Amino acid sequence: MIIVSRAVLITCAALSFVHSAHAEVALAAHRAVYDLSLLKSSGAKAPIHAHGRIVLEFSGSTCEGYVQNFRQITDMQPPEGASKLSDMTAATFESGDGESFRFKTQTRIEHAIIENVDGRARKQNGGVEVSVEKPKKAAVNIATPTFFPTEHLRRILSAAQAGDKFLEARVFDGSGEGDKAFDTLTVIGAPLTTTAPEKAAREPGVSGLRRWPVSVSYFEAGKRDGQPVYVLSFDLYENGVSRALRLDYGDFVLGGELAALSFLKVSPCDHPGKP
Repeated sequence: MIIVSRAVLITCAALSFVHSAHAEVALAAHRAVYDLSLLKSSGAKAPIHAHGRIVLEFSGSTCEGYVQNFRQITDMQPPEGASKLSDMTAATFESGDGESFRFKTQTRIEHAIIENVDGRARKQNGGVEVSVEKPKKAAVNIATPTFFPTEHLRRILSAAQAGDKFLEARVFDGSGEGDKAFDTLTVIGAPLTTTAPEKAAREPGVSGLRRWPVSVSYFEAGKRDGQPVYVLSFDLYENGVSRALRLDYGDFVLGGELAALSFLKVSPCDHPGKP
């Protein structure tokens, strides 16, 4: 599953709506744990050390909708002063048809709440209407075709399976104060079939599956000609599980190694494509 990029606790091709077969992409219900480390740091204010952990649980189907619970704890050491411990949790629900999205996010720095976001969004009139309850009531209209995160993931997988190398899309994930979308450009590498080195990657649910190196660049809406706000890279298995995370924020890069992976029990409805 694509990791929600806002979780880092600081703050080509035509639009591929043609992949209507994305409903056939089956996403595995799973729990993944990633150990975080600092891969690169440059600039006067960039951290000189960082470590942490991401825990992600994902489940659902086209008939039930998709639930994601996410937590990231990161300890970052700035060039000067004491390290700062950040703790971010996010819970989202996305309808199986990709038409509606519910999001709640809370971020703490040194145990003090600095961000508390609560809202919902629904596709309307070719765009998305967002209703934000927290941090302050707001109504936002995104007047262009937009994907929510799980639908975006399924589109990426559909494009990868079709042999496409690029996917361009506008995405809304509730980032920031829940009031803006991002333009994204996804670059998809050649499929890999060799087993990844981590012990967790040898689990029966992923061992032997195809995976694709994927890089998703996030831009401010309407500013894709400039520098991305961040770039999220990972290996994406054909069942939606991710490994080898790389979160690039320009002046520093965090890596996430897949430390543990388990698959959750599913009901008959937890198979996308069923009515």
